[in-house]
Amino acid sequence: MEQKQQIPIWFFIGILLAVYGVLIAAAGIYYGWIHPPAQAVVFARYHVDLWWGLLLVAIGGFYFLRFRPGRGTNQPPQ
Repeated sequence: MEQKQQIPIWFFIGILLAVYGVLIAAAGIYYGWIHPPAQAVVFARYHVDLWWGLLLVAIGGFYFLRFRPGRGTNQPPQ
């Protein structure tokens, strides 16, 4: 008899983190290089929004790959 496998919440959290990271990194690229503001803030040269977005993409990608459906411990190796 087959069991239904539940999808872990961490899979969806990984998707959300990756999507937010892409949005934040895209905004950082847009406001950092394509359309910089006239009055830059003090730490604008560090492009914190780009780095923060890339970090979120990396963490989200880790959760996405680690907790993806079909990667259970009860399944036989292929």
